[in-house]
Amino acid sequence: MPSTRRSLLTAFLTLPLIDVTRMKAFAQAAPDLVLTLACDDGDEPTLEREAGPFFRPNSPLERDLYPHAPGGERITVAGFVFDSRCRPLPGSLIEIWQADENGDYDSVGFRLRGHQFADAQGRWWFNTIVPALYPGRTRHFHFKVQRLGGRVLTTQLYFPGEARNAGDRLFHEALLLDIKQTRDGKFGRFDFVV
Repeated sequence: MPSTRRSLLTAFLTLPLIDVTRMKAFAQAAPDLVLTLACDDGDEPTLEREAGPFFRPNSPLERDLYPHAPGGERITVAGFVFDSRCRPLPGSLIEIWQADENGDYDSVGFRLRGHQFADAQGRWWFNTIVPALYPGRTRHFHFKVQRLGGRVLTTQLYFPGEARNAGDRLFHEALLLDIKQTRDGKFGRFDFVV
């Protein structure tokens, strides 16, 4: 089993600025952190999905969401924000909201809700929990992503191998997280193209 979520996140955060010509070398050097395979010059934007009924504006500037759900299974979700030419987009806004370990959304406060801005290399990450299933939906995270001066992308990211993926009308395999199991939880990777 691969190391820990912390060691994968540390490796991710210590990556040098990656350009298109260095991506293959990076993938060979850090196989646990393989870049999104579809990240090529001229890439299509990340697919949009509806926000659903549980979005609330003005989430806190917060990347560590797991303390609000201590009984949940830990996961770190991370990635880059790129443009269609695979260039990192620093300063992009990334917002997350999700169901808790019981399949419920906080409709009063901001439990398991937060936002951040991509760093100078276009990287983002959240330390959270795996959302529980709830009636009619497969397991997923909600995201809003906006590059500086750009329009807002609203989408959802899904877990591979979920039995309910096939029956969820919003599911699309292009929105699957790349999940690694570590000794202390899961590490999920997805790169947004906006």
